[in-house]
Amino acid sequence: MKYLLNQYTSTPTWIKYQDDDRINLFRILGEVNLELGVYFEFQIQPGGSQQQAFQTDLNHIELADKLGYDYAWLAELHFSPERSVVSSPFLAACAAIHRTKNIRIGTAVSVLPLNNPVRIAEDVATLDHLSKGRFELGIGRSGAPRGYVGYNIPYQESKARFNDCLEILIKAWTQDNFSHTSKFYKFDNVCVFPKPYQAPHPPIRNAATSAETFLSSAEKGFPIFVSLRGSLASLKERIDIYKKVWADMGHQGQPNICARIPTFVSDTQGKAETIARDSAMNFYRNFVANLNEP
Repeated sequence: MKYLLNQYTSTPTWIKYQDDDRINLFRILGEVNLELGVYFEFQIQPGGSQQQAFQTDLNHIELADKLGYDYAWLAELHFSPERSVVSSPFLAACAAIHRTKNIRIGTAVSVLPLNNPVRIAEDVATLDHLSKGRFELGIGRSGAPRGYVGYNIPYQESKARFNDCLEILIKAWTQDNFSHTSKFYKFDNVCVFPKPYQAPHPPIRNAATSAETFLSSAEKGFPIFVSLRGSLASLKERIDIYKKVWADMGHQGQPNICARIPTFVSDTQGKAETIARDSAMNFYRNFVANLNEP
């Protein structure tokens, strides 16, 4: 299992959680080999600038690498100045790769329906070489409608576009030349180059929220992202199905689950609560302000 921290100090310490849900989340995942990662949205802090948002999180990624964290995950958010400047996660990943040595860099997530699949295939293969195999591709459809509105893509098409794009990516990386014809794309004898550094391609991790996504990810043998958005009982049921289908399909090894758990690490409980409160409230104020968007 991968464990995502949202923030940390220069001296990571374990927090004694008083929230039983977060403790029980580990229990429902079962026995795991724990790895630690950090999730970055490149947020503009109150009074800060766009440039500061980029440099702050790149500095944090560099620090995470020095401290021995396993993963740095980068968001993809469009047309959201109140939340994030990282609309181009592959470019941000390139900068992060240049400034680090060991930490694995990935997207959480690359919104496939909003991007050209051949362009993604080229960019990801390039990042894979630049990082010498430290890149991972997290994928999803995103539940934020703003990106779809801005790109003039109906959200109702997101599922079909996602599946189409994923099929094209696999073809582009595993075939010398490929062709593909569908409702949304037509490619004829295309040679995507370079091919990925990792064989047959960088690990693909799917964002799993619906029961259908848990099932399809297990069938394809994809690792998954999960977060605690509903009840623990519902999440446990879906994870159990994911594990069972994974085993039934004969995939090698154990299923890999990346759990996103909002966390702030500090010297004391009181200091952690004080420092994190303003940031959390700012996030929720922005979230509530955008509830009426289409």
